[in-house]
Amino acid sequence: MDDLGIIELYFARDEQALKETDAKYGRLCHSIAYNILNNNEDSEECVNDTYIGVWNAIPPTRPNNLMAFVCRITRNLSLKRIESMARQKRSQATLVSLDELSEVLSDERIAEGVSDEDIGKAISDFLKNEKEDARNVFIRKYYFFDSIAGISKRYGFTESKVKNMLYHTRNKLKEHLIREGVEI
Repeated sequence: MDDLGIIELYFARDEQALKETDAKYGRLCHSIAYNILNNNEDSEECVNDTYIGVWNAIPPTRPNNLMAFVCRITRNLSLKRIESMARQKRSQATLVSLDELSEVLSDERIAEGVSDEDIGKAISDFLKNEKEDARNVFIRKYYFFDSIAGISKRYGFTESKVKNMLYHTRNKLKEHLIREGVEI
């Protein structure tokens, strides 16, 4: 079933929408949650919570891109869960990824009056102008929280090359944010 049909099922409050969403995006959602949480049970719980979140959001929301909408909910729920897990020192890889980005986007260095939406747009604009390989590696690491080894395998790069690409992309992003007035 296509996304528009699934969205219409949600608007009709037909529970088949949940089954269709799971069939189409369940594996992707589980992959996102697992990459963040590194635990199957927690990942399953986040995916189930995702479906509840989608059910509660549609209607009134009518997403333009159902996949992105569902993935964002999964990612946000997983990150909320990781915050509580951080106290227990679980999923160290995700915490390292977030720490790497905080070097570029620390709260203390964001210019006054700059909204999260402005930051998101600046990052999107930056990534649109990056080479496809660098953009894909950056997104796999910092949005999907894939491991360096997983990214290397996916794109056929050495782990050293992936680390290098991420380092240079983070530095270029920092320079871009400074030029755009996001970071001071």
